[in-house]
Amino acid sequence: MAGPRKAENVDSEIEQIRDLLTEYQRDHGKAKIDVERQNNVSIRIRIIDPDFKGTDRVDRDTAVWKILDRLPEAVISNITMLLLLTPQERGKSLANLEFEDPIPSRIK
Repeated sequence: MAGPRKAENVDSEIEQIRDLLTEYQRDHGKAKIDVERQNNVSIRIRIIDPDFKGTDRVDRDTAVWKILDRLPEAVISNITMLLLLTPQERGKSLANLEFEDPIPSRIK
């Protein structure tokens, strides 16, 4: 079993995701993208984009994973939440409530 991961690796994983998602941001200028680390093995991504309106969740997921799939497997394996919402869905989503006010992780 591997030991704890170094902080610089954790930060670089977040940066890799953010760097890739700039491609999405270029094509969807009104999108708000958040990438957060919940703990050393869990990364949460939220994209709130008005362009998702009228698009089903499978199509949203497919569009974003076309970009994220270029990440190394070690980074992908740490993505535990990918939340893709319109601004109107933001207030209705229980998953978004967890993103806004997360339950503290017991994993460090």
